[in-house]
Amino acid sequence: MEPLIHDLSALFTQLGLANDELSLHRFVHDHRLDNETLLPEAPFWSEAQACFLRDALWHDSHWCQAIDQLDVLLRQS
Repeated sequence: MEPLIHDLSALFTQLGLANDELSLHRFVHDHRLDNETLLPEAPFWSEAQACFLRDALWHDSHWCQAIDQLDVLLRQS
């Protein structure tokens, strides 16, 4: 059986965010991370969103690839 891997759109849905292409681009444009801030600790997440991200990363869940992709996008200049 193939491992379950979610894409960025599915991650946004899981986080309760709009997941259409325009909304994804707008989110990345409006939110930036410096190199000192871990993604789950960013100030723009709700407590539930931050908890989900922390737990997914801690447990190396099937969400990790999408979370890593979002992390990279938010750190680009």
